[in-house]
Amino acid sequence: MNKELLKLVEPHGTPLFILDHNVIRENYRTFKKHLPRVQCYYAVKANSTQQIIETLFNEGSSFDVASYNEFMQVYQYIKHFDKKDKKHFVWDKIIFSNTIKDRSTLSKIKQYRPLVTYDNMAELKKLKDHCDTAGLVVRLKVPDTGSQVEMSSKFGAEPAEAQNLIQQAFDMGLKVEGISFHVGSQCTNFDNFTSALAITSEIFNDARRKGFNLNLVDIGGGFPVPYDPQVPEFKILAGLLNSEFKRLFPDDIEILAEPGRFMVATAATLISEIIGKARREGKVFYHINDGVYHTFSGVVYDHWIPNFSAVKEGEKEICAVVGPTCDSFDKITLSAELPANLEVGDCLFTENIGAYSTASSTKFNGFDGAKIIHMNL
Repeated sequence: MNKELLKLVEPHGTPLFILDHNVIRENYRTFKKHLPRVQCYYAVKANSTQQIIETLFNEGSSFDVASYNEFMQVYQYIKHFDKKDKKHFVWDKIIFSNTIKDRSTLSKIKQYRPLVTYDNMAELKKLKDHCDTAGLVVRLKVPDTGSQVEMSSKFGAEPAEAQNLIQQAFDMGLKVEGISFHVGSQCTNFDNFTSALAITSEIFNDARRKGFNLNLVDIGGGFPVPYDPQVPEFKILAGLLNSEFKRLFPDDIEILAEPGRFMVATAATLISEIIGKARREGKVFYHINDGVYHTFSGVVYDHWIPNFSAVKEGEKEICAVVGPTCDSFDKITLSAELPANLEVGDCLFTENIGAYSTASSTKFNGFDGAKIIHMNL
């Protein structure tokens, strides 16, 4: 496969980010197959490349957006709808799951009666003043031990506080639709999900007993991607979730999820080029034309462990792979097992790099990011 992808280098150059939309479709369909009760809201933040949004829109996906700009990336596909259908799409298929929204954004989306999350009283007051048409979802703080990226230190209300926030919202004349949580990104500890669902069900069912007509549960993201053979299979998690949905919640409620990484991580391969080679303190250093300020930003922001391979064969050593910038921080890995006979001009391949990579790339030191090539659009 890598030899075939290498043919793209001559016409397009490097670094080259190759995105296979058939894989995105397959991931979406796998998610729907194993979690048929769950409405899938793609988390645009994972990779906001416009063509990904278009592919998932055509598949029937809903969308989780964090900002007005992300909202507009989805909106362009419905702007030709009539007014009623536009409002219905936003109300039914978009959620602003960032618990803190600025006032300007709230004012601009008020007309659509959007679904939004909150986890504090200040946000409730802001919603009352600037977007009182919204359907509200209170976000809980839940366990995220063992997840690649934790969420609980920045987001989520404690369970007791959440009950008060539901009451306060209704007292202010606002409508609370349901409860959400996020167990952390790339969650391989499935106990996080079962604990979060148990906590959520207590608050949800208590709110219903008090007469609050909650009708949805948003289970967030965190669905594991097979970066390595030790990652537990998604279908095992799906079976667990389906069982817990049936045990803990009424049949008449809607269940949402916000997969991002799961949809796009396995859909991309990066081809980078060796632009320099040195042996430093006995170790081979390969300098490549991409780095942690660019497509490998996930090494910093996502705690991602990068992988490298080469087409050329040779005796392997533990090598360092570092980026092109003048910052010594720009070290991608110091432990890549690669042939020691690679030379300037040879290429390296990195798989499963579709999530939290180009999304957080910069132009530090004036270097352009990888060129994106789309396959099977």
